[in-house]
Amino acid sequence: MSHEEIVAVALDQLRVELPSWGFANTGTRFGKFLQAGAASTLEEKFADAAQVHRLTGACPTLALHVLWDLPGGIQDVARVRALEGEHGIRAGAINPNLFQDQRYKHGSVGNPDPAVRAEALAHLRESVAIARELDVRDISLWFADGSNYPGTQPIRKRKHWFAEALGMVHERLAPGQRLLVEYKPFEPAFYHTDIADWGMALLLAREAGPQASVLVDTGHHYQGQNIEQIVAWLLDEGRLGGFHFNDRRYADDDLTLGSIDPYQVFRIFHEIQQFAWEQGQPPDLAYMVDQSHNLKGKIEAMIQTVRTAQELWAKAALVQREALVAHQASCDLVAAERCLTDAFATDTRPMVTAWATARGVPPDPYRAFRESGYLEAITRDRGARNLSSGASYA
Repeated sequence: MSHEEIVAVALDQLRVELPSWGFANTGTRFGKFLQAGAASTLEEKFADAAQVHRLTGACPTLALHVLWDLPGGIQDVARVRALEGEHGIRAGAINPNLFQDQRYKHGSVGNPDPAVRAEALAHLRESVAIARELDVRDISLWFADGSNYPGTQPIRKRKHWFAEALGMVHERLAPGQRLLVEYKPFEPAFYHTDIADWGMALLLAREAGPQASVLVDTGHHYQGQNIEQIVAWLLDEGRLGGFHFNDRRYADDDLTLGSIDPYQVFRIFHEIQQFAWEQGQPPDLAYMVDQSHNLKGKIEAMIQTVRTAQELWAKAALVQREALVAHQASCDLVAAERCLTDAFATDTRPMVTAWATARGVPPDPYRAFRESGYLEAITRDRGARNLSSGASYA
C-alpha cells in the first residue's frame, strides 16, 4: 500500500474520547482564569464536544464525571440519553469522584474510617450502575488517596483496603465492562500516594479480577521515565486498558498533546502498532484526553490535541516493521533506529488532510472552527453568566 493508504487505514482505527471537564472553567490551586465561552452545563459540554467531533471526525464519545455531570446519579441517565440523540455523540467512560468531598480529606477507599470507605464503595458501585444504564464499557478510576507526612498513615493496611474495594466493585461489572485503574506518583498527596505507579496499578487490577486493567496518563510519571516501556510491558501482560492524553514539562501539567515531546507520543504509538502488527489485530484500548486548559481556548485546544494525535498516529503507522524486526535481530542499531526516525520525520499533515476530506471532515479544522462563528455565539450566550459567577468544574 502507499503511505496515503496506510495512513487512511490507521486513522480509521483511531477514536479519541473527549473529557467533559475539559470544556468547563477550571483552574490551579492559586485561582482561575475564566473564559466567557466555557461550558457550565452538561448540555453545553455535549454541544462543545460535538463541535470537536465534527471538525476532526475522531471523537464520538464524551467522558463524564459523576459528581460534575450526573449530580443526580442514575436519575440523570435519561438526560444524558437525550443529549446523545441531540448531538450525535455518546457517553464515554464514567469517572467517579472520590476526592472533592470534605469527607475524603484523609482518603476514600483507603481512609482509616470504615464509614468513609463504605461511602466511597457505594459511590463506585453507583458509577458502575450508571455505566451499565448508559451502555458504557469503561469505569475510569483515579484516586487522590495518600498522605503528606511519614508515619501518618498505615501504608500496608491501605493497600489491603484498596484491594478489597476494587474487588467488590469488580463483582458488580456486567460482561464486557471494564475497570481502568489509573496511577499517579504525587499530588495532592506528597509523601505517599496509594496507587503511585504502573506496578501498583497492575497488582491491584490483577487482584480485582480479569475485567480490570491499567490506565496510563501520559502526564503521571517521574521526569525522564520511559513511558513506552511501561506501555510495552502492560501490552504484553494483557492489562493495558487505555490512556489519558496530555503533555507535561515538569509534572502533570495538562498541556496539549505533543506540545513538549511529540517524539515520546510517537514512540508510545509505535509500541502499540508494533504489538498490533505482531498479533495480527489491534489491542482493545481506550484513547481519552485529560486536559483542562486555563489559557488556551478550550475547544480549539481539544481540536489541537486530537489533530496532533492523528498526525503522530499516522507517523507511527509508517514505520517499516519487517525491516525493523530484521535490523533488531541483527543488532544493526543505526538502521533500526532510522526506521523510527524516518517515520517520525515524515510530514503526515497532508495525509491526515486527505483522509479528512475523503470522509467529509473539514481539511483544516482550526480554520473551520474560527470561521464557524461557534465561539462568538457561545461567548454571547454564556459570557455574562461565566464571568460573573466564577463557574467551576461543574
